[in-house]
Amino acid sequence: MAQEPLTLYKLMILYMLDSLKIPLTISQLSEFFVIKRYTSYFHMQQSVNDLCDAGFISREPVRKSSRFHLTESGKEALDMFGHKIPDAIKEDIRAYYYSMRRELEFSSDFFPDQKGHYTVRARISENDITLLELTVSTYAREEAMSICDRWNSRDENYYHSLMASLLS
Repeated sequence: MAQEPLTLYKLMILYMLDSLKIPLTISQLSEFFVIKRYTSYFHMQQSVNDLCDAGFISREPVRKSSRFHLTESGKEALDMFGHKIPDAIKEDIRAYYYSMRRELEFSSDFFPDQKGHYTVRARISENDITLLELTVSTYAREEAMSICDRWNSRDENYYHSLMASLLS
């Protein structure tokens, strides 16, 4: 594969992370590349791995997935070479991810507490604003994992049902 397309994909990933100012999962990144038909999942994944290896993005493990953050080195590289991304691609990125940012973001995690139980923290946010944060204590790790898995299913009905109950 020619080096030039991979370089463009890497710059596009840096641009995405910089523009959104939030970490993205591999699914969120690949969704853009595949739906817009810029490249295959595998070339996009290779670009992500290369950026991680070079220290331009960092990987934050989150349960069964990872989130990717732009590093200072990545920001510097984008500042130097971002002009090589065609304006039409930049507009595609902005338009595509503008719609994504307007969606509710569901996140959760769990950890053991001092009594041998598990604490689950679940959050719903929109545009970096926390709309709802919930802390639940469970007796078993499996229960905590189940709550996280269901919460992360991104069912917006959780939030809307709860708000309707609280406001009625």
